Amino acid sequence: MTDMTDTTEMAREMTRPTAQQVYDRLVEAYGKPRWWPGGPFTIMVSAVLVQNTAWTQVEKVLAAGDPDPAEVLAMPVEQLQEAIRPCGFMKAKAATIRRIAEWYRGYGFDIERARAAGKERLRRELLGLKGIGAETADAMLVFALRKPSFVIDAYTRRFLDRMGYGFGDDKQIRRFFESGLPADYRIYGWYHWLLLEHGKNHCRKQPLCEGCVFRAMCPGRAV
Repeated sequence: MTDMTDTTEMAREMTRPTAQQVYDRLVEAYGKPRWWPGGPFTIMVSAVLVQNTAWTQVEKVLAAGDPDPAEVLAMPVEQLQEAIRPCGFMKAKAATIRRIAEWYRGYGFDIERARAAGKERLRRELLGLKGIGAETADAMLVFALRKPSFVIDAYTRRFLDRMGYGFGDDKQIRRFFESGLPADYRIYGWYHWLLLEHGKNHCRKQPLCEGCVFRAMCPGRAV
């Protein structure tokens, strides 16, 4: 026999929006999503540069033009470090960028050749590079390599937690999105930017619930 607690939990499960419904509401609220700027290698580099820093600092570094992977490998490491100084952690990030360039050289610096590889193989390879975590690898997969691998970041976790989904780890979060959406890298990329926009506008560390499109259904809304 189902007790009242189970009945309440079942009712909450039924009222939580699906991954597609969340996406549709975000599009309704923020309009057409943007896309990660730059060519494929620039995206890979900027995905490293943006770690623990503001996007405005990344723009300062990239203002000189798109980086070339062969030139990155040819230049002295000290020169690369100085070029990315505004983004902080310049020694670690320079080393990671060089590893990415070396990995890319394995595909002949040919983005189409890299894209022809399977998603799981590419993800394993990227995660095998020191300095590349899951969030950075998935951003590279989606925006540079055009693979549907959902990007899970702090904004995504915070939103889902406040909405009461109760996912135990990123594996469950990934299953929620990737089983509930078309396997289209463009939707994954747009979704990432929309969640980022929502996190900055409403679902902050201190939430601003006034005007939030999820306010009526969010159990974690501010009182």
